[in-house]
Amino acid sequence: MRLLLLAALLAQYQSQPTAESKKLAPGSAAERKARMSARANAAAYTKKFDLSGLPHYVPEEKPTGKLRIYGNNYVGDAPLGGWWKEAFAKFQPGIEIEYFLPSAAIAVPGLYFGLADIAINHEPSFYDSLGHLRLKGYEPTGISVFTGSYDYVGWQNNIVIIVNKDNPLAKMTMQQLDGVFGSVRDGGWVGTTWHPELTRGPEQDIRTWGQLGLGGEWANRRINLHGYSLRYATAIEFSNKVLQSSDKWNGDLHAYANYKRPNGTTYLEGDQVVDHVRNDPAAIGYVRYHEGFPKDVKVIALAKTSASPYVDYTIDTLQDRSYPLWGDQSFWVSSKPGTKMDPKVREFIRFVLSREGQELVQRDGKYLPLTADAVRAELKKLQDGGQL
Repeated sequence: MRLLLLAALLAQYQSQPTAESKKLAPGSAAERKARMSARANAAAYTKKFDLSGLPHYVPEEKPTGKLRIYGNNYVGDAPLGGWWKEAFAKFQPGIEIEYFLPSAAIAVPGLYFGLADIAINHEPSFYDSLGHLRLKGYEPTGISVFTGSYDYVGWQNNIVIIVNKDNPLAKMTMQQLDGVFGSVRDGGWVGTTWHPELTRGPEQDIRTWGQLGLGGEWANRRINLHGYSLRYATAIEFSNKVLQSSDKWNGDLHAYANYKRPNGTTYLEGDQVVDHVRNDPAAIGYVRYHEGFPKDVKVIALAKTSASPYVDYTIDTLQDRSYPLWGDQSFWVSSKPGTKMDPKVREFIRFVLSREGQELVQRDGKYLPLTADAVRAELKKLQDGGQL
């Protein structure tokens, strides 16, 4: 029990103030960096994935000039960004990489204001995409460059579905997740485009455990659901993956946000979800998996469709993206459809997608490297000389 408590405390460490972080403005990039500096320089895993199927980087062009990269602070706080810069310079000495990585919040705005050539971020918000569309005339293009972490807090540790340990449910499909957490909708978003064909009616709502196949005393028991404040990126990511980006949630959802306790510590939103599921046999929740994840709640297997296999959440199923709720980080670029991408941008993306670039992701040991299949899919976006 003491070991479990220690692991849980370590997982929360970067969310709690330190002696150095208390000297800085709360919530600032500098304060966050001070709070998690030890974790940023540590590895979360030592497993070596087979990267032999990834292509080696061979320059196709030798452009010169400055390459400005904005966004995700975790890439810069950890050694990864520096390693990429150093390794790339050996292939492309004429390209000078300039990082500005205080926060993913400034990633896409850096693109549409002409300050950045590459933005590192997860899926842009609606207004990120809309701002780019308004100023550039088209939406930004994303190239997935690594998968989120298995259990390392901050490095986009991924979403799992949990139920009480006494609940007999062991698996769900993505459609069932939509039925539980979602509601009637008249369409859904793809970027800034509304798709009315993504509508669904009330007949797909799932509100009792019996609708998920449980019998006996469970059949008529109401499902009590828990998740994150809908303003959080985690809720938006869940909505994008499960609710067709519709924002039409089950009205009974209990949604939590971080807040300060009287003793000055932070009660994390994820811990609040776990605590409610732990104490209620009829509860279900979505939460980000992390180090020291509690053993007294049950993580269930997921399937993409009713005809697909059910997949448990493991580091391997996350890395190969067979687990349906995998998340990633992308390089977002302003590349007008039908035109040639900036050669500096294209060459750096090709490097990061290469075996050399992904080996550095693995060496850093927090984000997960791409599979050969994933790399091939992303490289297809760069075919025909960088025309998208």
